[in-house]
Amino acid sequence: MNVKTLAVAFGAMVALSGSAFAKVSQSEADRLGKDLTPVGAIKAGNADGSIPAWTGGITTPPAGYTPGMHHISPYSADPLKFAITGANADQYKGKIPDGQFAMLKAYPGYKLNVYQTRRSCSLPERVYEAGRLNAVSATMTEDENGLNGAIVGNPFPIPKSGVEVVWNHRLRYRGFKIRRYFNTAAVNRDGSFTSIKTQDEAILHYSGPGINAIGDVTDVSQLKNIAISYLNITTSPARLAGSVILVHDTINAKELPRQAWQYNPGTRRVLRAPELSYDNPLFNSDGLATTDQFDMFNGATDRFTWELKPQREMYIGYNAYELMSDKHSYKDILPANFVNPDYSRYELHRVWVVEAKVKEGVRHVYARRTMYFDEDSWNLVASDLYDARGSLWRFQEGPIVNYYDIPLCSSAIEVNYDLQSGRYIAFSLKNEEKMLNWNVQDLDAGQFTPDAMRRLGQN
Repeated sequence: MNVKTLAVAFGAMVALSGSAFAKVSQSEADRLGKDLTPVGAIKAGNADGSIPAWTGGITTPPAGYTPGMHHISPYSADPLKFAITGANADQYKGKIPDGQFAMLKAYPGYKLNVYQTRRSCSLPERVYEAGRLNAVSATMTEDENGLNGAIVGNPFPIPKSGVEVVWNHRLRYRGFKIRRYFNTAAVNRDGSFTSIKTQDEAILHYSGPGINAIGDVTDVSQLKNIAISYLNITTSPARLAGSVILVHDTINAKELPRQAWQYNPGTRRVLRAPELSYDNPLFNSDGLATTDQFDMFNGATDRFTWELKPQREMYIGYNAYELMSDKHSYKDILPANFVNPDYSRYELHRVWVVEAKVKEGVRHVYARRTMYFDEDSWNLVASDLYDARGSLWRFQEGPIVNYYDIPLCSSAIEVNYDLQSGRYIAFSLKNEEKMLNWNVQDLDAGQFTPDAMRRLGQN
């Protein structure tokens, strides 16, 4: 069944369910692919040409790349334009996140190396087609914590609210079956760290749509409300090895909240893990990140209000291929205080800005989050995180690259800086690992069950 047929079938369900925000008109949706890109970004460049027009992004891998190798930069010959440092940061205030500004003032060696803007992001054509259909069919449930009438692509390519932007990030296209090998490292003030090796796997059912194969369902309702099945296996160090986490992330959290389980190798038991959500400490994070910071932001949206702010032009981590190059070790990448700026790359891009504030009567360690989303991919690329006193506490960033063998844009690494303790944690480090596989044929939905994770942990 093709994307259009699925959209018609799922769209019929929308009429039978309560929804909060109306889809856009057909005439507005017709802007996609014209003055807007297929994902809803402004196609034109900016007034002074420092942001160019989008012309399709990367459509073929660069010369020298073969599948399975670490991705090489198509832009390695670009010269450095300038660096933003603590000395000149004031003139760029407003074009960098507040957390980054604070870091520039706190650490003399920290800098942002700025290069020519390359609007490199691209997606498969079927994802663009799905986005055009979603524009006129996707709605949220009345509590904004569930979705109707969307498939495969970002549900709201022309968003009217902050929470719609967040949904675009949560359901952005990341392939269908994925396997990754990566490291996590919590870096101390003296630069010391211990790597935690992890293998994770996922079936992104929404992106198929499918249970085990793209299109193996006749209606998206047959996904049984599961957007993503996710499995995380810690392989080292020895004291943590054998821990397994299983998560079923849902499309409509009101009907069924996130389902999570954890296998403990010490007790050899599988237990429900409702703590794998919201502001509970993220697994393997040494307390430096919350669960909902994985993938920059994940999970339910019901603890915050989401205010859409005006779009801005900002310097963000982009085309940061050196940060995951196998030419650099983790020691090269992770000195004290901050990720090595010599391997980072920043460019001027337009971003969607969303301010999230915790609702009255509920709790979250981040009372406020200012979130910056890349217009060409819907990736959340940076967040300023504030505590209950209103003080800037942490800064989070996820520089992106185009994984052009698919193609799709996603984080090269993710980093969470604690501005109060002077420590930071880096996730999704791939420099010393096998490269991730975006098209894993041997994954099966039957592997993402509590019984299967118990067998996996005991092997």
